[in-house]
Amino acid sequence: MTATPDLGTFQLASPDLLRSAFRRHAAGVAVITARGVRGPVGFTATSLTSVSAEPPLLSFGIGTGASSWPAVAEAEHVGIHILGEHQRELAATFARSGADRFGAPTAWREGPEGVPVLDDVLVWLVCRIVGRVPAGDHRIVLAEVVLGDSTGTGNPLLYHQGRFNGLRD
Repeated sequence: MTATPDLGTFQLASPDLLRSAFRRHAAGVAVITARGVRGPVGFTATSLTSVSAEPPLLSFGIGTGASSWPAVAEAEHVGIHILGEHQRELAATFARSGADRFGAPTAWREGPEGVPVLDDVLVWLVCRIVGRVPAGDHRIVLAEVVLGDSTGTGNPLLYHQGRFNGLRD
């Protein structure tokens, strides 16, 4: 039998508790892109999750106050990009509020369905949005994979303790 931890140091649920907990959870880093009425939009996400293999579905979360939300709210398709550890700056650019995310040095092109596709990523997917589920101050977007390329090389980029890191053995 293992010892019971001291439960006298617990915190009540709060946004700070949740943020603190998930800083300790290493997560893969993705950039989500969409075509907006004023041009391409995108953001860094650590909430990318595989949902179903048949049909091929994934999900990600986006805050309704995010600058990319209006475009994602209206988009039929999004681009999903799984970043490699060589792309820390790209992840930081797409995470930074007010950044020129698609200006130099970001390398991208218009892909299928008009979705912005980033260059040199481990994986890119074009997905059709099939649902947007309210979840507090966010929406969980469900999307079906339409096509993509998973032949990029290198190790994945991770987010842990508030920093972008490479995968270590």
